[in-house]
This record gives sequence, C-alpha cells and structure tokens, in this order.
Amino acid sequence: MTSQDKGERLPEPMRGDGTGWFDLGPRNLERDRQNPNMLVPPVTDAGLLPNLKFSFSDATMTLNHGGWSREVTVRELPIATTLAGVNMALTPGGVRELHWHQQAEWAYMLLGRARITSVDQRGRNFIADIGPGDLWYFPPGIPHSIQGLEEGCEFLLVFDDGHFSDLNTLSISDWFAHTPPDVLSDNFGVPESAFACIPSKQVYIYQSEVPGPIEADAVESPYGTVPLPFSHRLLAQKPIITPGGSVRIVDSRNFPISQTIAAALVEIRPGGMRELHWHPNNDEWQYYISGQARMTVFAGNGTARTFDYRAGDVGYVPFATGHYIQNTGSETVWFLEMFKSDRFVDVSLNQWMALTPHELVASNLNVGPELLDALRKQKWPVVKYPGYGYDPSRR
Repeated sequence: MTSQDKGERLPEPMRGDGTGWFDLGPRNLERDRQNPNMLVPPVTDAGLLPNLKFSFSDATMTLNHGGWSREVTVRELPIATTLAGVNMALTPGGVRELHWHQQAEWAYMLLGRARITSVDQRGRNFIADIGPGDLWYFPPGIPHSIQGLEEGCEFLLVFDDGHFSDLNTLSISDWFAHTPPDVLSDNFGVPESAFACIPSKQVYIYQSEVPGPIEADAVESPYGTVPLPFSHRLLAQKPIITPGGSVRIVDSRNFPISQTIAAALVEIRPGGMRELHWHPNNDEWQYYISGQARMTVFAGNGTARTFDYRAGDVGYVPFATGHYIQNTGSETVWFLEMFKSDRFVDVSLNQWMALTPHELVASNLNVGPELLDALRKQKWPVVKYPGYGYDPSRR
C-alpha cells in the first residue's frame, strides 16, 4: 500500500500560485518531508548561497570498544572554516585516551556523565565530573582525558579550526608507539622491558572500568590546581527569558578560560523565533539539540536561502549575514550557536530600528506608525507575540 493509498499527502515541489509541478521520478520522501523549505523555498529566497547545513546522521561513524565518534568539518561542510564539531559517546568506563590538540576544545554534555582530567604547563592539575548541560574548555596544547561514568555519556566537542579532525590528534599511546624503547627507558629511568606491552598504534577510545568516587581519583600536585576552572555549569546560569523562549550566553566574561569560543544555548518555544539579527564578530556554527526549525540567511545583493534543521543537524551562518531561526514544529527547539571569539555579540534588527530616528526608518522602508510604534529599544533574542507565529498552513 502506498502513502497515497493511506490518504497521506505527499510533499510536492508546488506552490499555491501554480508554480512547480509533481515530482513523479525517483525521490527520497523522508528527505523531502524533513526539508520542506528546500522542496518548496519561500518566494523570498533568491540567488545562490553555499550549503549551510549538514547532519551528523550523514557523518561516518568511528566505532571502538568503549564508544564511538563522528565529525563535521570542512570536508563535510566546506563553508564551515572557523569551527569543526565532533559528536562522541563513551560507554560506562569508556575512555577518550590521554591526548592533546593544536586547537582549543569546547564541549557540551548532551547525556549522561563523564570525568575529565587535565594538567597545565605549570603542573597544576584539574579533575571534575561533568553532567548534562555542563561545559568544558581545554586551551590548545593542554593535555586531558574524558571517561564515561556509571551511565555512560554523549557530548558535542567543538574545535576552533574548521579543518580539525579528532582522528588526527596528539595521543599518548601514539607517541609511545613511535618512540624508540631505549629513549622511553632513558626518559623514565626504567628498563626497556617496562614498555614491552605498550600499544602499537593510537588507542583513541578504549574500554576500562568505571572510576570510583572523584576523591579517590584526585592526585595532589605540588603546584596546586589550575587557577581558572576548565568546566562550567551552563544550565545553572540565570537565563535571559522572553515570551518566545530563553538564552544562556557563555564566553570569556563568565567562563574566563574560554578565550577562543563563545556560545549561546537558545530555547525557542513552539510559535517562537530567534529574532532577525546578525553577528559582527565571526561566522556562526550551530548544533540543534531538539525540535525542528527553519532558517533563512540573507547575504545581500538580493540573495537569501532557507534551510530546515532537526536534532543532530549542524547549521552555519557566514560572518555578518542576517538570519533568524523559527520553530516549525510542536516541541521546543534547543540549539547552540557558537563563534570563534572570546565574546558573544549580536545586532538586533528590531533594536537597531527602534534606536534610529523614526522618520528615517519610515522614509527608508515606506512604513507607518503600525510598525514604528511596535519597535523595541530592549533586545529580545527570542520573540513570540500573541496571534503571531509559524503556521505551516500559510505555506
């Protein structure tokens, strides 16, 4: 029995004004249903923009005893040159081995809990247990590890270089495997036989035992602990609450160690939208945690394009281009917007217009008091007004 036999309406590349026609050839109906604004773009879309969307579901998995990983970099999303992302899961006791990067690592815990450890260049160490909604940040070159606790964990890693690959990092097992045994012996002051069973290549992720209480794992350093914590409880922050949702902003002002990545955790309730705005500091890298949304990006010169997003998708917005994110579903949208910057900054279209002489705005746009009197001098990152909101039947 076909979908048509069941009475289901097939999505077709047709508008109510008569443009388009049926798609009668081979097609991926699931994709078409997930991307309604690509199948039938808004009439305001025009011109050419590069692809601004990639799903982690389309990324290759790396499977290990102890967990898995997959990544979205410039190889998967060529426009995303500023940041790269890795989605990783660790089993209970699973370990992302001792390693370090040439790039900074910023992370958001999605599910479960993990224990992270690190030591800085002055021998000051750090250990913490991380739960849902918590962050960590390791500066470039600082060694660290991640281990799943009793329930295991899944998290998002973000690196401040779009060309980054987590499979090409500096790992302790890889270094040992490629250092002559006599050199290892001389370095540590033990016989070469002590290294007889070391791994022959990078371990990356491996299965171990679930660690005990954090107090039992803590190692006292003669140099003390790191002066700036490497972790941050984002969900413990007081959010900016508006009628359409909420925003929690984290950057070097409230997470001082995070010098190269700034972020916002955005909640958009059904019918709400992340207002029309742009960012004057850098490109925006997005990760969608739940719900479904659409975003139109305006690039000037009559160019705009709309994309649909769901949980697990990555979105990207080039520097200073105008955009919005609108909840197009029945559940709350949660997503992260991230920037290669020490500060989160944005410019609100509404606030800009409200703080500009109204006669100038009126003459520029040919609008009247109905709009001008509704402008807000205070910024609302997420908006929702009674009687307004996304309605699929308007398409």
